[in-house]
Amino acid sequence: MDSLTTAEAPAPATDSPADPPGTFSVLVVDDSRPNRDVLARWLAVHGYRVAEAADGRQALARIGREPFDLVLLDVSMPGPDGLQVLEAVRRDHSRLDLPVIMVTAHQDGEDVARALDLGANDYVTKPIDFPAVLARVRTHLDLRRSARRAAELEERLLRRNAELEAANAGLLRAGERLRRDLKAAARVQESLLPRKPIAVPGWHFAWAFRPCEELAGDALNVCRLDDRHVAAYVLDVSGHGIAAALLAVTVTRLLSPAAGQESLLLQPGDGADGVVPPAAVADRLAVQFPFDAAQQYLTLNYAVIDTAAGRVRYVSAGHPPAVHLPAGGPPRMLPGTGLPVGLGAGYDEHALDLAPGDRLVLYSDGVTESQSPGGEQFGRDRLLAAIEAGRGRPLADAVAALERELLAWCGPNPPRDDVSVLAVERV
Repeated sequence: MDSLTTAEAPAPATDSPADPPGTFSVLVVDDSRPNRDVLARWLAVHGYRVAEAADGRQALARIGREPFDLVLLDVSMPGPDGLQVLEAVRRDHSRLDLPVIMVTAHQDGEDVARALDLGANDYVTKPIDFPAVLARVRTHLDLRRSARRAAELEERLLRRNAELEAANAGLLRAGERLRRDLKAAARVQESLLPRKPIAVPGWHFAWAFRPCEELAGDALNVCRLDDRHVAAYVLDVSGHGIAAALLAVTVTRLLSPAAGQESLLLQPGDGADGVVPPAAVADRLAVQFPFDAAQQYLTLNYAVIDTAAGRVRYVSAGHPPAVHLPAGGPPRMLPGTGLPVGLGAGYDEHALDLAPGDRLVLYSDGVTESQSPGGEQFGRDRLLAAIEAGRGRPLADAVAALERELLAWCGPNPPRDDVSVLAVERV
């Protein structure tokens, strides 16, 4: 043991400490009271909380029951010397957990090498250079603080990752439930499509229906109204997704004669045999689905076919014009204007006579607005050409060919909107 009197210590600096006073606690271990006192006072002046131990046993006892941020440990002490104390400390505390700076009077380096092997963080030699001691204390406390912050950040990151994994698992479960629900809803929506062509002597019907998402905002149907009349329509609700699909399903239910009293198509006194005129159907839909209430609108091409006379009465509510393909002439777009359902009322009814061999094609704007990879729309001219090209084929084959041509036009990307085509032929 070498003594160090207070006279040998330089006057403490009076500048502000680097850390707030009392931030760190330091244990000074030395069997020389003067040495402990001068080191303790020097460190205290620089803002550290200082505790003292007179020998190795006291040091181990205090370390066992009190938290310290750093230990200044003299090598040469009676009883457990500094190296033995260090060895015991390192069994419970790592270098980063509790830095230990050895204080030695030996210059040969043997004690230094042994101390570093046992886990010392650093060393200083006697006589003590107080500014150097202070610099080393600050350095190792900074390292300890940085290590603890890194460990805290890592722990927070682990907790956050665990929370994100749990949230992601919840989202995956919710997504799977949503996919199941969407598939179930799609099956319900698909069940509202005509299951097979209705059998009407002298008439053929065919259709194609391709939603751009699991649920469609389009709908189509062809159904008997009575022994003489058949209704056919294509509708398109604004937007996509669940809201559009719900409205499409709701309107489809109303446009079904199987809905009984809810049907808009059959009511006694509204027309011959109780068949509601097409314009009146559109007007009633406009009353039931105003835009202000639903914040949605729909377009509609609705036709009533007198299968005995071949006469077609139809209404167009903001919908793309139907195509008439005469047996002996080129295809043409039919007249018909009107605001979408929900944005207006007061619709005009139009009439058309279909001769044997004539065809009528209703479709949604997903057909004409489908885009090629270069962004060019399929357009009405290509639609008319495709309908003309299918003239010599059976009606179902002609519709299938039109759908194939449309998909080929889109290339690798599917259509961006629902695609609906409904064709009628008088034979």
